[in-house]
Amino acid sequence: MSATEPEPEPRAARIDTVYRPQHPLDFWTTVGQTRRGRNDPTHLHDRGVFWRASRTPRGVATLAASPRGDGSIDASAWGPGAEWAIAQLPALLGALDDPAPFEAHHHPLIAAVHRRNPGLRLTRTDLVFDALVASIIEQKVTGLQAFGAWRVLVTRFGTRAPGPAPRALFAPPPIAGWGAIASWAWHRAGVEPPQSRTVVRAARVGQRLAEATAAAVDGPARDRVLMSLHGVGVWTSAETRIRALGDADAVSFADFHLANQVGYALTGSRVDDDGMRELLEPWAGQRQRVVRLIGLSGAQEPRRGPRLHPEDHRGR
Repeated sequence: MSATEPEPEPRAARIDTVYRPQHPLDFWTTVGQTRRGRNDPTHLHDRGVFWRASRTPRGVATLAASPRGDGSIDASAWGPGAEWAIAQLPALLGALDDPAPFEAHHHPLIAAVHRRNPGLRLTRTDLVFDALVASIIEQKVTGLQAFGAWRVLVTRFGTRAPGPAPRALFAPPPIAGWGAIASWAWHRAGVEPPQSRTVVRAARVGQRLAEATAAAVDGPARDRVLMSLHGVGVWTSAETRIRALGDADAVSFADFHLANQVGYALTGSRVDDDGMRELLEPWAGQRQRVVRLIGLSGAQEPRRGPRLHPEDHRGR
């Protein structure tokens, strides 16, 4: 099968379960962290059901989950990876996230938002390579550009996911599939050469890189593994750690907006990365949780200039 042809849809085998979280859970806020834009081909939110297609270590799977009024979660999964997806569901819903060390009282805004959102949990997908690819594609471009490229590439080169989702879902390509995408296909999807070359390089060592990242004992160790790959810096490493491993201390330094957002929320003024690092220091070990709470706070600096417009630096 050529790299330009989607893999055939695997046979669907359904597994059902009811998951009862042992912690407060804001279901939609938690699972919403995994979606890459409104039209992400791997996700669908429809009539109270969260649908997610993924390429698990055991094969492609589609997961459908919906919260009940009593706090439990109805879940079903289809495909070769269905058993893995069901087993991983608690982690996806924040069961491995431990907010106990978090001390909100260091700032009144953080304390207030934390009090209003007791069900906030940090999700993790446990799929390091997919998170890495998505983060690389999002380097140095607007979200609109990155999400569009992700949609095109996953739909064209991924696998049609099994199950009865209301619209077609697609799992991302396998590691080798990402490495086999032709340069012209990256170009047409809107991905610039530095990013596409980084993904191809990552695919050559993808399984080993993913395993070493998952096995690393803390954030700095994970950074060392991920940043050993040329083209992966502190921002990309942090984004990967957040999505794949639910890293409660990961901060996306070098982000276009984040330092300003954190600075405005905590001080009323803009700061740079060094200023953000200093402001977040009281929550060392839990800095990603603070970033998430700031995002939920609604605190946002008034716009004083034009929006950042997408730029296309690709050769014609």
